Amino acid sequence: MSVYGDKDVYTGSVLGIRVDRATATLPATTATAYFTVAGGRVLITGLVGEVTTDVQTQANNTNWTAHPTTGTSVDMCAVLNISADEAGCLYGITGTPANAMVGTNAGLTTMMATGIVVNIGTLDFTCAATNTGATKWSLWYVPLDTGATVVIA
Repeated sequence: MSVYGDKDVYTGSVLGIRVDRATATLPATTATAYFTVAGGRVLITGLVGEVTTDVQTQANNTNWTAHPTTGTSVDMCAVLNISADEAGCLYGITGTPANAMVGTNAGLTTMMATGIVVNIGTLDFTCAATNTGATKWSLWYVPLDTGATVVIA
């Protein structure tokens, strides 16, 4: 038995445990908590989004930020302008905070080459503008501390 009890950490995937966030409209010129990390540190192994409703044509620099309960927030990736992205457009991050979020037309995106360790707090999706459009997201993680989890915020 692992330190996580009877729970299979990998749940059939080498990426870890998957958490799916349902489709939601884009945050309006703000950072919005999309996932909550509780109980300890986790290793984020993947973060993939999909545009479900076309994004309005207007500049909108967008990125992900780890917002810990204690300490200073830090960007998980640099910004990507998501203006006019079509339904089906896929988003991903590389795992290197200095690299921009990746967004391509419907066909593909990148999966993280490097995992990101985050502490207790929230993972926030940030939009610099108020655009119409909607996305859904999947996040994969591995608990680093006993009892650590990620859930929808």
